[in-house]
Amino acid sequence: MVDKLSADDRADFFKAHSGWEQVKGRDAAKKTFTFDDFNAAFGFMTRVALAADKADHHPEWFNVYNKVEITLTTHDAKGLSIRDVHLADFIERAANGA
Repeated sequence: MVDKLSADDRADFFKAHSGWEQVKGRDAAKKTFTFDDFNAAFGFMTRVALAADKADHHPEWFNVYNKVEITLTTHDAKGLSIRDVHLADFIERAANGA
């Protein structure tokens, strides 16, 4: 089991992860990514899916054409955890082509 982020760590997460926002009514973070087309969006989702599965930590997401909305939370911890921080870091790198 993993612990929820402290209030200070949660605040640090949102400061360090541009564009991520608190989900109203939940201890979760979300961000929408926009790509050139469906192929680029799907490739991004594939990279994230492989990393998430390897980490055994799966995002909630929604995709329409070139947009991918991702919500991160750790269900076992009932809120944001270090797992979400690590996955958000990977997601940002993947979105930027790294």
